[in-house]
Amino acid sequence: MTKRAMGMCCLLAAVVLASPASLVSVHPGGEVEAEVFGGGTLGGGWLEEINGVTVVHVSGSHYAMGYQHGHLLQEQVQQNIRAYLAYSPVSYQELLGIWETMKAHMPEAYIRELQGLADGAELTLQEVAAAYMVVVVGDMGCFGFSAWGPATLDGRLYHVRSFDLPMSIQDPVSDRYVHENSVLIVRHPQDGWASLCPSVAGSMHGGGGINERGIAIGQQVCWSTDQTFHGIPGPFRVQQVLDYASTADEAIRFLVTNRTLGWNFVVSDAREPGGYVVEVSANHSYVGSYDSPGESQPPFWSIDHVVRRTNFFVDSTLAATQREHFDPSGLKSFLRLVARTDIFFAVWRSYRAMSEEIERQWGALDLNATMALMRQGYAGDTDWLLRMIIRLAEGTSFNRAWNLWVACPETGDLAVSFAERDKIAFETPVHFFNLYSLLEQDPP
Repeated sequence: MTKRAMGMCCLLAAVVLASPASLVSVHPGGEVEAEVFGGGTLGGGWLEEINGVTVVHVSGSHYAMGYQHGHLLQEQVQQNIRAYLAYSPVSYQELLGIWETMKAHMPEAYIRELQGLADGAELTLQEVAAAYMVVVVGDMGCFGFSAWGPATLDGRLYHVRSFDLPMSIQDPVSDRYVHENSVLIVRHPQDGWASLCPSVAGSMHGGGGINERGIAIGQQVCWSTDQTFHGIPGPFRVQQVLDYASTADEAIRFLVTNRTLGWNFVVSDAREPGGYVVEVSANHSYVGSYDSPGESQPPFWSIDHVVRRTNFFVDSTLAATQREHFDPSGLKSFLRLVARTDIFFAVWRSYRAMSEEIERQWGALDLNATMALMRQGYAGDTDWLLRMIIRLAEGTSFNRAWNLWVACPETGDLAVSFAERDKIAFETPVHFFNLYSLLEQDPP
């Protein structure tokens, strides 16, 4: 089944899923133990809870960071890995086959990090890798934007992301949902930049975050028939950006190299300041900002000093790999949604509603105003038809936020809300953190 077909199925119908058998665990020893434990408790990895939010600090080599994450959150990681594998729309053996193909293109550092995660959580690399492939081939909604200069209250750049997945991804053993195991990851690789990422246990970054060089990124699935598994999985290209990019140009190079499936990204560089959108499939890519001609192909339109994306391509070449009709708006598109032959009217309605809210509050956006905008607009409170579509799409990833965050990468400030068992992130309290303050903390 192609990623395109899986994306359609997740919104239009339920998927029957199966869970794989457990495999034998592998544990560290010898030189590996020295790499993880040398110099202190877990080499600097530690946990804390701040106002009910679990914060995991990991640092050192990639293997050490993986081990710290897996060991400190062992139970939650095990629950989430089982849940992802139970949710998978393809078989366990197919997932391992995809992993073996993509592994040949993966940076060795991230293979070692997955091995560390597996060892720390007392799982196998195969189990962890297969679960990561579920994210690669499965369905994920999301919305993100970047605003700066005259679009914001103080001229600073603000980066926004909603991370959307079905609220039904559940561990068959504990009955715990993946989104209940939310974490905030403070990551400090020994050979890269520190970063802050709202995520879930077992995931390195949750599809986006900010780093200490003022770079922010958010990732969205963008289903395409132009796809290959011979390349670096999208989530690991996001990790490359957070770990190693210090400019927007460096970030974009990671995203357009070794392309695989359909994705789009919002990239922010607080030092310019400026925001960019990146759309990719196996053989095509598009990079633009608010003033690029490609941003104004009707029915799409540009917003001054704002870039935004959700789960469709705006570039016409990439859009042709995704959908038969370039224009997802209008009555005909709505009727195709009702007939369950085309989902893109629903995606369009969300894009339009959020865009109109951004325009209404243009020039007044800051950390709090942007969070309020997202909580109201993306939940459908400003558009009765969108609100109805959201209710009808219950059980899919459509506008089902596991976390919602707004960051000012220049200052390191982050406002974030996390989903609870029966509440999406738009309905839960907002928490405030600062990357640089968290980096200054010492282990307990």
